[in-house]
Amino acid sequence: MDGQPSYSHADWMSQLCPRLWDVPLHHLSIPGSHDTMTYCLSRKSPISVSGSRLLHLLGRVAPCIMGPMVLRWSVTQDTLTEISEWLESHPHEVIILACRNFEGMTRDLHEYLIDCIKNIFGNTLCPRGDIPTLRQLWAHDQQVIVSYEDETCVGRHPELWPGIPYWWGNQVKSQALLQYLETMRNCGRPGGLFVAGINLTENLPYVLLHPSGSLEMLTRPNLQFLMPWVRAQQPGPGSGCTNIIAGDFVGSNSFVGEVIGLNQKLLQ
Repeated sequence: MDGQPSYSHADWMSQLCPRLWDVPLHHLSIPGSHDTMTYCLSRKSPISVSGSRLLHLLGRVAPCIMGPMVLRWSVTQDTLTEISEWLESHPHEVIILACRNFEGMTRDLHEYLIDCIKNIFGNTLCPRGDIPTLRQLWAHDQQVIVSYEDETCVGRHPELWPGIPYWWGNQVKSQALLQYLETMRNCGRPGGLFVAGINLTENLPYVLLHPSGSLEMLTRPNLQFLMPWVRAQQPGPGSGCTNIIAGDFVGSNSFVGEVIGLNQKLLQ
């Protein structure tokens, strides 16, 4: 579009107008990927016991049938670059990792995540408190904010942030999802970092009615209905403003560029 900057998405933060380097992160428009690490799943990955009991039972009875089907409805992203490699090659970019406790995730795995980030980034995680700006993070060579919903884990490790709210519509139809997002937006944004999810969510009846389908096949045709809502959003401190907007399969459409482009509204 005319008047819009030409961004390299891999370095979009450092390519923002310098005036935006002093805007707190929770007032910027930041693209996010929902369930990022699902690209690592395979047919051998177990079906989570925290989901539908019927689905888990069917997975045990007929794994050769249910395994591939569940995989198609679980993967939300294409293959992504490893976080450590990406940050090393993009020193002025910042990543916000919003982590959860999934049933079956052991304490050792929690500790591994924390130790891994410390080892890679020298324990220079942003301390909790006021939401930092890009300029403040760059001044201290800080690139990673790790948010965790596990309060016990956060209590043991003060370098972690508490859970970041996620507006999850849990809807299979785009119109219902947009109605949910508008309801949440009209209720007012949280005070700090938060995520508005434009990701559609299948339910068990939908999956069983579409055995040859996939989450990707559900997502892509609906982007034409979801993207106008994204383009209409406004970053900033106002009660109706958005912050992180997360979606599925974000690397193969205009989603990232559209979310980044919203920051131009802060300069008007």
